[in-house]
Formats: sequence, structure tokens, C-alpha cells
Amino acid sequence: MENGILLPTLQSALPFLDLHGTPRLEFHQSVFDELRDKLMEQVAVIAEGKEEDRYGKLEELLEKSFPLVKMPSIQPVVMQVLKHLPKVPEKKLKMVMADKELYKVCAVEVKRQIWQDNQALFGDEVSPLLKQYIVEKEAALFSSDLSILHNFFSPTPKTRRQGEVVLKLTQMIGKNVKLYDMVLQFLRTLFLRTRNVHYCTLRAELLMSLHDLDISEICSVDPCHKFTWCLDACIREKFVDGKRARELQGFLDGVKKGQEQVLGDLSMILCDPFACNTLVLSIIRNIQELLSQDALPRVSSV
Repeated sequence: MENGILLPTLQSALPFLDLHGTPRLEFHQSVFDELRDKLMEQVAVIAEGKEEDRYGKLEELLEKSFPLVKMPSIQPVVMQVLKHLPKVPEKKLKMVMADKELYKVCAVEVKRQIWQDNQALFGDEVSPLLKQYIVEKEAALFSSDLSILHNFFSPTPKTRRQGEVVLKLTQMIGKNVKLYDMVLQFLRTLFLRTRNVHYCTLRAELLMSLHDLDISEICSVDPCHKFTWCLDACIREKFVDGKRARELQGFLDGVKKGQEQVLGDLSMILCDPFACNTLVLSIIRNIQELLSQDALPRVSSV
């Protein structure tokens, strides 16, 4: 009686388990694990519910459980509560940030809240990814497996966006406009410093990756969204037709005075080797058509 769990439904199982030589510790542990899993499920259910005080309930649970955050058995519960709070109390965020072990295990949803007010920390997380991206791109460009049929420009835009770095960055940003702006700032700075055009590719891929996920919070505020989307369709078809050329020109003409920064961003998107390749292929195709008709380039509106 003393070392049992005082629940009529479980008590009857004890003598049976004893006969099988199952240690009591194992029994208690399994009940504990079961309860913890149920509690974590319940946290997710509360967070996704419609009750007005749902976050109040979770904050209350956080207050009670946070002092035990260092206990490996309780830690997952605390992390689950933090993950489902849209705004974690400032004091708790600082405690997580100050403790390397806690910071490492907390969910990306919590890290976003830390990063948005801590550009240096976010930079430390993003920097290795950007380096990895450049290394991968250059390895692909100078690969010995490339042939006339399978070249650097073969993968479709959609396939390229499934790359590890793009997916990771997309996940790190989520729907957070501030983090998206920070990544763009890193890319602009690195491009200006190194003149490496692969940063331009990443600028376009990141925006289109968010577009694929329908993250309107970001797509609607990036002034380059429609231009990039139109250009992406051209890259996919490896050709810029007359209609799309006019559309792209229209976006460029639509940039108003005082929006010079937008032109800078659009020039990055056009500087992407995949965009340049598409434009050059289109020009060559147009010239070949003119040649076949014995016409001069000046007669072509395109």
C-alpha cells in the first residue's frame, strides 16, 4: 500500500507485476512517462483551443514547472509550454538565453522570440548556414560530374528550394518579418563585401520558399515579391516571353522616387546566375529567330 500508486485502477496490477519480477521503480517510471506524455498533449490541445484564457492557463503551468526545468524528466513539459506561448515572459526568455544547455534544447518558436531582439545571436546561428550554402553552390558549379545535358542550371527552381539551407532558414524565420529582414540585411552586406552572386540566388530562393508556404505575412510586405514570382516562372520555363518581359519592366518602372533600396534588392534578384542564364538564353533564342527571318535586332520589340 505504501509503495503503490493510490489509484484503484492501477493497484490491482501491482501483485501481478510483482509475480513477474517487475521492479516497482519500472512501474512508477512507466506511469510517470505516460502522465507526462498526456500532459504534453494537453498543452498542445489547450494552445490550439479557442478559450480566451488559454494562454493564461499555460503561463500558470509555466510558473509551476519552470523551477524544475533542469530535471531531465520534467524538462520536455516546460519546453512544450514555452513552445506554445506566443509571447514568453521576458524574464523566462532571459533565463533560457543565459543557459547554453536550455537554449540548445528549446524549440525554434522560442528561439525566434529570443532572436528578434538579439541580432548578434541570430547572426551566429545564420552565419554557418550561409557559408554552407556558398560552399555547396561552388561545389555544384565546379563539379566534375557536369555535362552538356546535366549542367549547373538543370535543377528547377522548386527543386533548388528544397535544399537543406533554404529549408532551415525558412523554418528559422517562420512568419517573423523582423527575422526575415535581418537575413536580407546579412545577404546584402555579404554580397556587397564579396561580390559573390550565390548570395543573390539565396535572396530569391528564400523569398520563393516563403511564397510556396503561403506565408503572406512576409510576402505581402516584401516589395520584390511579385517581381521575383514572375521571374521565377520565367526561370522555370527557361525563357522570358514578351508578356512577361513587359510585366517585369512594369515592376521596374513602378519603383518610385525614394524607393532606391527596392531597386537595389531587385538588382540582386536579377543578378542571380539562374536569372541571368534565363535572360541570356532568351536573347539568344530571339536572335536566332531573327536570323531565320533575315531580320535585324532593331525590328524586334522584345
